[in-house]
Amino acid sequence: MRILALETTERIGGVAALEQGAVLAELTLEPDKRSAQSLAPGIKRLLAQVGWAPVEVELVAVTRGPGSFTGLRVGVTTAKTLAYAAGAEVLGIDTLETIAASAPQHVDTLEVAVDAQRGEVVAGRFARDDQGHFQPVEPARLIEVDAWLASLPSGMTLSGPILQRLVAGTEKNQLRDDLVILPADCWVPTAANVGRLAYRHYLAGRRDDLWTLSPHYSRRSAAEEKWDQRQIS
Repeated sequence: MRILALETTERIGGVAALEQGAVLAELTLEPDKRSAQSLAPGIKRLLAQVGWAPVEVELVAVTRGPGSFTGLRVGVTTAKTLAYAAGAEVLGIDTLETIAASAPQHVDTLEVAVDAQRGEVVAGRFARDDQGHFQPVEPARLIEVDAWLASLPSGMTLSGPILQRLVAGTEKNQLRDDLVILPADCWVPTAANVGRLAYRHYLAGRRDDLWTLSPHYSRRSAAEEKWDQRQIS
């Protein structure tokens, strides 16, 4: 199976080509451009590198969130368009699970969080199953950063883009000394992991519908929240 994987959750996205779950090539999108500008050229370069015609792609995998509105919308829309044009199938992959997949083998349980803005995170806890794959322990939750950190048990391993703020930013004093922080190269989702997870989920029988697949945002947009407030008032 030939898989094209797209990752556009974070500011700098990526694309990867996989065959039978093995990564053939992975490219980082241009960091000085938004995903809407860099994604299509990146896909074209990747396909040329591995020698695939677009119609040879059999599965398009994409992170569906949680994450930023613009990045996820661009990624999911592009994935659906490509899948339709190529006659391929499409799978949306959870961003938190994609990040968890980068954790070292010795980590059995970890908490992953992405920045949801307004002092909040979307966080999820994962534990390895008998096959060594991370499975969610509970549904992801939208929670204030302080409350999230206070809820973590001593010794919990942390990963995710929120650590870019908490470890190196102005909020680093919020981290407790009894928490374990993974290396920075584990904090962000990668297109390669999107493809690997998609291949595993596909073999397990999971399918997404091309017409109904949609992004899973961290929260409702500010415009939607303002609209609701107007209706109440």
